[in-house]
Parts: sequence; C-alpha cells; structure tokens
Amino acid sequence: MNEEEKQRRKEEFYRKSLERIKRFRLLDDTFFTVCFEGDGACTELVLRILLGRDDLKVLENKTQFSVKNLYGHSVVLDVLATDSTGQTYNIEVQRADKGASPRRARYNSSLLDGHILVEGDAYDRLPETYVIFITENDVLGKGLPLYRIERMIVGTDNEFGDGSHILYVDASHTDESAVGRLMHDFRCAEPGQMHYAVLAERVRYFKEDRKGVSFMCRIMEEVKAEGFEEGREEGFEEGREEGREEGREEGREEERELAIARARENARQQAMEMIEDGVLSLEKISQFSRLPLDEVKALAAAL
Repeated sequence: MNEEEKQRRKEEFYRKSLERIKRFRLLDDTFFTVCFEGDGACTELVLRILLGRDDLKVLENKTQFSVKNLYGHSVVLDVLATDSTGQTYNIEVQRADKGASPRRARYNSSLLDGHILVEGDAYDRLPETYVIFITENDVLGKGLPLYRIERMIVGTDNEFGDGSHILYVDASHTDESAVGRLMHDFRCAEPGQMHYAVLAERVRYFKEDRKGVSFMCRIMEEVKAEGFEEGREEGFEEGREEGREEGREEGREEERELAIARARENARQQAMEMIEDGVLSLEKISQFSRLPLDEVKALAAAL
C-alpha cells in the first residue's frame, strides 16, 4: 500500500468517524464509558433515578475498571462507583442480550466482594453492593421497565439480607416516568432532545465541542488499531472489521516488525495528545494507548 493510498484511507476513516460519533448513544459501550469517565455527576444522576434516592452522593467514579481474579476469569467493569456511605455500584451497558445473563450478574457481584474485602477484614465489613445492567431489550422477558433482584428465604416473604442487589433496566421503556425519561436519554443521539441536562451537556461535549470530538476520534483510532492487531493474528473473529480488514491485508510476516513499530509510535503520539488535553487520568491513558503506565508517566513529565 503506497503513501497516497494510506492517506486516502486515513481521511476516509476520519470522515466515517465523524459520522459514527453523531450516531453514538449512551447505550453504546465505548461512548458510555467515555462520557462517564471522571464525571461523578452523570453516575450520580443515574443511580438516584434508578434507586429512587435523591440523597445519594457519589464520592468515587471509575470507568473500564479491571477487577482481577488470580484463579479464574477477570472482568473490566464499565462503571464502578462508591457513594458517601461506602455502598458500591457497578453499572454495565449491554446491547447484546447474551452480555447480561443472570450468571454474568452473579459473577460481577462476587468479584465486587472479592475486590472490596481485604485480608483480615471481618465479613460484616462488606458494604451493600449493586450490579446494574442497562440493556437495549427486555433481557428477562417479564415486561417490566426495571427489575430488582434480591435473595429471598424460600418459604417466607423475607429477604436473605446479604447486602447484594442486582438491577436490570430495560431501555426500550421510554415513558414519562423518571426511569423512562432516563432511558430515552440513553437511546437518544441528539443532546438537544435529551431530558436531563447533566447527560445532555456531557454528550454535547463529545459530539460538538472541538476537543471532545478530537478525543473521540483518537479513541476510535485506538479501537481500529486494536482491530488491526487482532486481524493480523486472528483473521475472521467477529467485530471491529475495518481494522481487522486492513490487518489482514498488511499482515504479511515480513512487514510485522515495521507494523508493530508504527503502531507503537502512533500510541505514543496519541498518549501525548491525551495528556495535553487533560481529560483523562494517566492510568486511563495507559489503558487506552496500551502503553505501560511508567512510560505514560515519563511522557507526561517530559511535556
């Protein structure tokens, strides 16, 4: 592929990226985590509405938070938040029904407990935890806009009271209730048509503000680059096809080292631009750029 063709593809990718950004909704996982990164107000609004608690105050808010399991499957949580009382919340956006199975909710809940409770702590120090799935369809199929799942003592009307809670929210319900209006906003691509100003302002920044749009384009470049690598190594696995297709075309063994060097240099350049923007923490920049955290810190110190 000559330089002219590479430039043409780059310009075409940028044009397509702008079109995709306009169509993004909060139900789209990548856009959801970008909008909620470092913005406790958005998370606080969602939790207040879904739990009916106007007094809820979010103290800490993280996105794409990795919870490690040394003996099994680790997970990356879309949003992990803690409120002023120590209660912990995991919010997941899932468009595909299979990504929000009851056993996935159970697993997330168990990993939250393992992450929170440190060695030597008594079990009664475990806080209340909430695993919340916001889904495009009615995954549980009972026709409810919001499901609240609690462990019960069989043969009684009493809850078990272990402090773990699971919620499913069906985003296809968009009536005039508070939850319905919230789900309308999650399905809405136009910030001017959204009900809640906190969400509308955040979405508008990444769709209309020059810096926000530039940042989204860089994130999409990272997604494409990841697809490129997967395409060269894995070939025809589902998803991220644009990046994978280019990876298949340029993935000949003799070009491998050069391609890796180019990808690394692009990652360093994108990381430096993210650092200059000041939107993300160095830890998040390390995740998005796939550079070691020490290298990102060194780049930040050099700027």
